[in-house]
Amino acid sequence: MKIFKTFLAVAGLLAAFLIVGPAPAQAAPYCGITWGSLAKASGSLTGASVTNVRAGQHACFDRMVIDLRGHANGFSVKYVSSVSQPGSGLPVPLRGGADLQVVVLAPAYDQATGLATYSPANRNELVNTAGFATFRQVAMAGSYEGYTHIGLGVRARLPFRVFFLNGPGDTTRIVVDVAHRW
Repeated sequence: MKIFKTFLAVAGLLAAFLIVGPAPAQAAPYCGITWGSLAKASGSLTGASVTNVRAGQHACFDRMVIDLRGHANGFSVKYVSSVSQPGSGLPVPLRGGADLQVVVLAPAYDQATGLATYSPANRNELVNTAGFATFRQVAMAGSYEGYTHIGLGVRARLPFRVFFLNGPGDTTRIVVDVAHRW
């Protein structure tokens, strides 16, 4: 009787495995990207100033780089329902399915003289994003009270990361990478 019960138990497990099948294998992350889409922030206000904004395409992500003169260590990047201009709160319309608000904790002007250190030709099109897989638009929202706001219109709410690159010399770059997909 004991052998018969054991046989039934093994047969039941085998039948369940055959009906349900093995557990599905979990897909590997896209390009090894495990960044996520939650807000990211670091550092504090500095005496550095924004001097340029540029972008490039990579195999797995699109990249925006913000160049600063001086040592910078502060940013806040998050998905928002609408990017707004600092001070006035007016919306900054962006192309794409999702809006990333990028706040650099440094001004786009010289704090001693008040003169602009970054004055783009077209505030609504800082970078030509034609042909980018993820980026749809990069726009200057404004620089106010030491904070520079940039709107990044992306195809959809996708994983992103933010980090600093120091140098050459007395320069800092804030890098925002947004994955092409999850």
